[in-house]
Amino acid sequence: MSFSGNIKEEISRQLSPARHCQIAELAAIISMCGAVMIDSRGQAALKIHTENLAVARKSFTLLRRTFNIVVDIAIRVNREKGSSYYYIVVKKHEDAIRVLQAAKLLNPYGDVEEELSVVKNVVIQETCCKRSFLRGVFLASGSMSDPEKSYHFEIVCASMGKAQQIQKIMRCFALDAKIVSRKKTLVVYLKEGAQIVDVLNVMEAHQSLMELENIRILKDMRNTVNRKVNCETANINKTVSAAVKQIEDIRYIEETKGLDKLPEGLKDMALTRLTYPEASLKELGALLQNPVGKSGVNHRLRKLSEMAEEIRAKQGGTL
Repeated sequence: MSFSGNIKEEISRQLSPARHCQIAELAAIISMCGAVMIDSRGQAALKIHTENLAVARKSFTLLRRTFNIVVDIAIRVNREKGSSYYYIVVKKHEDAIRVLQAAKLLNPYGDVEEELSVVKNVVIQETCCKRSFLRGVFLASGSMSDPEKSYHFEIVCASMGKAQQIQKIMRCFALDAKIVSRKKTLVVYLKEGAQIVDVLNVMEAHQSLMELENIRILKDMRNTVNRKVNCETANINKTVSAAVKQIEDIRYIEETKGLDKLPEGLKDMALTRLTYPEASLKELGALLQNPVGKSGVNHRLRKLSEMAEEIRAKQGGTL
C-alpha cells in the first residue's frame, strides 16, 4: 500500500467520540464525493461514491453510528482497469434529508446547496470539528506523494469555494496551504516536509506522522553525509590540483634556472615538495630543514610560482 493509502487507512479507523465531530467529518466526505438524487416524486436519496475502500467503510460507520440509519452498499468492479467503485446509499427520503440538514448541506430554504458545499462553516466552528473536517476531505479527495521521493500533500476540489474553505481551515492551524488550478479542478496543497508533518498531526494520523519523521531524519542524514563527502572531495581535488601546479612550476625552474641558484629557504621548499608530492602544507612545513607553519609554506610556494611565471614571461619575450 502507498504512503497515502496508509494515511487513509489509519484515519479511516478513527472515530471521534463527539457527535458534532462525526457530523463534521461526514459533511466533508459528502461534500467531496457525495451526490443527492431527486426522483419524480421529489423524494431525495443520498449517495456517496468512491474508489477507496477506507472512505466507503468510514462513510458507512459514520452514517450508522451518528444517525442510526440503514444504508445500502453496492460495489462495481471495472475489470479493464482492475479497480472497484463503492456506493453508500441512503435511500429513505427522511433519512437523507436528516443527514443533509445535520451536515449543513441544505440552504435555509431546504434546498441542496450548489455542489454540496457546507453552508457558512456551521459544522466546523470548533477546533476539534475542524480536525475532523480535514480528515474527511483528505479521506475523500486527498493524496500524498511518497516521502522517499518528494514532499507533496494535496486535496483536489471541484470548486474554488471548497478549495478556499479548506485553505482557510488549514490556516487556522498555521498551515500555509496554497491553491493551484489543475485542468478542471482546484488543488489545495502543501510542499514543505515540516508543514506536512503538522497537517498529519492535525488529522491525528500519528502513526503516519512518525513514519514520515523517520524518513525525513534518514533523508537529512544522507544529505548531510553527501554534503560532507562532496566538500571533502572538492577540497582533495583542490589540494591535488594545487600540488600538481606547484610541482610543474618547480620542475620548470629546475630546467631553466636550476634549483641551486635559489635562496636556501626556497630551495629546501622546492626539493621537499618534489620529494613529497602528496603531502599537505602542514606536513611539508614539518619536513623542512627548518620547520615552518602552513602560512610560511604557502608563502614560499607562492614565491616559487611567481618565479616560474616570471621565467615563462621572459622566455616568451625572448621568443
